[in-house]
Amino acid sequence: MTPRPLLAALLLMLAVPAVAKDPTTLRTRSLAATCAHCHGTDGHAVQGEALIKLAGLPQDYILSQLMAFRSGQRPATIMHQITRGYSQEQLETLAVYFSKQKP
Repeated sequence: MTPRPLLAALLLMLAVPAVAKDPTTLRTRSLAATCAHCHGTDGHAVQGEALIKLAGLPQDYILSQLMAFRSGQRPATIMHQITRGYSQEQLETLAVYFSKQKP
């Protein structure tokens, strides 16, 4: 291989990690996407809907409510079932994600 194509290949290999998406971010966004049907994209509930807007709420509040749904302390139609499908780490990840979204 001549020096020019070799250099181009080397530069391309070095650039790939910088361009690739952070897998943690992709995982988090995938988790959050499951909430979008009811709570809107990135936690921005549709205006006039009865469901709460999650974007920008305090992380501790979100997590405490998710845990209350999971334990049955907070009444719900479906959230108690949904939260039981997530691990503690996933619920914490969702709380962080929604708390960081602009209200």
